[in-house]
Amino acid sequence: MIKVGVLGASGRMGSLIIQSIVKNENLELSSAFDLMKIGMDAGEVAQAGNLGVPISDINDLGAVLKDSNTDVLIDFTIADATTVNAPIAASCGVKLVIGTTGLNPEQKEIVESSIAENNIAAVIAPNYAVGVNVFFRIIKEAAKYLADNDIEIIEAHHNQKQDAPSGTALKAAEVIAEEVNKTEFVYGRHGKAPRGDEIGIHAVRGGDIAGDHTVLFAGSGERIEIKHQAHTRQAFASGVVKAAEWVASKGPGIYSMEDILGFN
Repeated sequence: MIKVGVLGASGRMGSLIIQSIVKNENLELSSAFDLMKIGMDAGEVAQAGNLGVPISDINDLGAVLKDSNTDVLIDFTIADATTVNAPIAASCGVKLVIGTTGLNPEQKEIVESSIAENNIAAVIAPNYAVGVNVFFRIIKEAAKYLADNDIEIIEAHHNQKQDAPSGTALKAAEVIAEEVNKTEFVYGRHGKAPRGDEIGIHAVRGGDIAGDHTVLFAGSGERIEIKHQAHTRQAFASGVVKAAEWVASKGPGIYSMEDILGFN
């Protein structure tokens, strides 16, 4: 049985992840952490039944991970928190599944260095939905034949999302940029903004949109739109649990959803 810990256990994603862990016969919730609802049963908070696992104070992360013999820690929090917590988990020899977006280059370096220095395995991805990662493959292939088109990326998320553009939109831009000679990204436009040879990236925030991503290839007299829509956050939670189960048996290194799905 693989013992899994969850950061941000009382949040919406944390609760969905805990529900998905409970449904997986190979996984067991061993630890849960948050800044709220400390001491409450993580399963009850997630509406997954009493699991006998209390939500621990994030300040006790290292001690609880060791005491609970947690194998894999799932982190879907915010950039500042991940930068602190990932190195602590890595120093405890705990493998990581990180879905936090919005990390700047310095924060990414801190996280990735801690993984390498402690010789652990980790999965880091901007989006764990299986469909999104197929979407990346499709736009990569399309870009090979549509490099001379104007390329725009439009993403939409709920009104509580803190970073913009989304990590998925940035990943989509990077995937396309690898195939075409367009290295400039323009984030939205305002005022006089003639279009050049850039990839445009636009963010929409509103309501409870789980996550929409559209790539537009606009040519002369025609256009192609490739879209992925997440109807609920369950799409992400299912992929996260799949990643936790997968990484538990892997040797040191940083992996992606492409590795898990066998694309690489």
